Amino acid sequence: MHATSLIPPQVPNRIDGQDRPAQDGQTLPNLNPATGAELCTVARSGEADVRAAVEAAKRAQPAWAALTPVARGDLLREAALLMRERSEAFAEIVSLETGKSRRDARGETGAAVEMGLFVAGEGRRFYGKTTTSAVPHRTALIVRQPLGVAGLIIAANTPIANVAWKAYPALLCGNTAVMKASEDTPATAWAAAKVFDEVGIPPGVFNVVQGYGIEAGAPLVAHPDVDLVSFTGSCGVGRQIQTTAGARLAKVCVELGGKNPLIVCDDANLDRAVTIAGLSAFSNAGQRCASGSRLIVFDAVYDQFKARLLEYTRNLTLGQGDDDDLGPVINQRQLDNMVSAIDRARAAGATVLIGGGRMTDGAHRDGFYMTPTLLEGAAGDAEISRAELFGPIACLYRVADFEEAVCLANDSPFGLTAAIHTANIDRAMTFLGRIKSGVASINGGTYGSEPHMPFGGVRQSGTGWREAGTEALDVYSDWKTIYIHADPDAV
Repeated sequence: MHATSLIPPQVPNRIDGQDRPAQDGQTLPNLNPATGAELCTVARSGEADVRAAVEAAKRAQPAWAALTPVARGDLLREAALLMRERSEAFAEIVSLETGKSRRDARGETGAAVEMGLFVAGEGRRFYGKTTTSAVPHRTALIVRQPLGVAGLIIAANTPIANVAWKAYPALLCGNTAVMKASEDTPATAWAAAKVFDEVGIPPGVFNVVQGYGIEAGAPLVAHPDVDLVSFTGSCGVGRQIQTTAGARLAKVCVELGGKNPLIVCDDANLDRAVTIAGLSAFSNAGQRCASGSRLIVFDAVYDQFKARLLEYTRNLTLGQGDDDDLGPVINQRQLDNMVSAIDRARAAGATVLIGGGRMTDGAHRDGFYMTPTLLEGAAGDAEISRAELFGPIACLYRVADFEEAVCLANDSPFGLTAAIHTANIDRAMTFLGRIKSGVASINGGTYGSEPHMPFGGVRQSGTGWREAGTEALDVYSDWKTIYIHADPDAV
């Protein structure tokens, strides 16, 4: 079977267990970022399509919530196992839509499966709390209850993992969902929705609407029957969602990215630090909210680290093959934004050490390939130091000592992840206490979350909620306090 045959000529919405085109018949193109060629067209949904999906989810929610958490978890486990059975097909779709290698797409699909299996198991650990009461003959307890309809809006960088990250805990908690897939990776979400339907999850429980954010995402956020909005994406869009959904007092969970620091101390293992810094900055073409885009290096080892990292960067290969280190960025707009940001940084006094533009050779010029880029000399408060670019771009900063390194690391509007490389346990523990981030790593990368661990950030990286881990259940459920009164005279 040819890979593109896994993606239909027109990727539809998936509403109430059925494939549906946009009600007005409009479509938009979906391109392969590695080649610039059109993969398919996509339903360009509008308010009417979103309304139909929310209505289907609202109808299905009471019966879905009436199932026990164990029964819901069992169905979700079957979905994860079917996804694992079809992992090669999912990897092909992800590779085609994102331009990443099949190797990386397989790894991402495996992570989505593990997320599904972990969450499914929580159906048998759907813990509440029983406690004492000051009132005689009264029992006090707390149980989880669903919110209702969840609006899920995901990014394109790791599309099948992003589906799993939100869909599995949302459904386990008894909610139904409407997912607005990224317009750049529509087939991945559509294929996942079909898997949910095939294992017997009832129609309407999980729905997917395609299209642009302003045309399909905005009506979903504004819909009065959407009880929760969970969004992963940019800070600007997150603010709009918080304003719109917050105005009607809907629950909002936003994960808005980062400008993540990786500190290299004078006692670091430089071989390891260079490799980990390179992976943090450039893997997945830098399209990670946890990308290590600020490399803060002690003066004593700065020149040596820079030379090694430049050598590492020169040896990176770009393409869609399994032997390539990274692929393209997701679309032309993102690529243009990155090049413009680097041009502005250069004009402001930063030095481009390597990269800095689009790849224009014959093998890459039709795709959206950004050369892996390293800069130095940017001020800590410069735009390039503070704005998330979501591409293979990192800045080097020279610092005198640990105190200056931590201060610079914390001098950011974001606070998602952070890392330090050092052999000094006291220095490492002090870093853990002082760094302002939701995730911190010692002698590791700025990325690499696991399904049983909470992930999220502080400041402009999010609003305090954590997804993944059992903490995700707090996003997708509310607590109900219950009092049971016994009458001793009736015994």
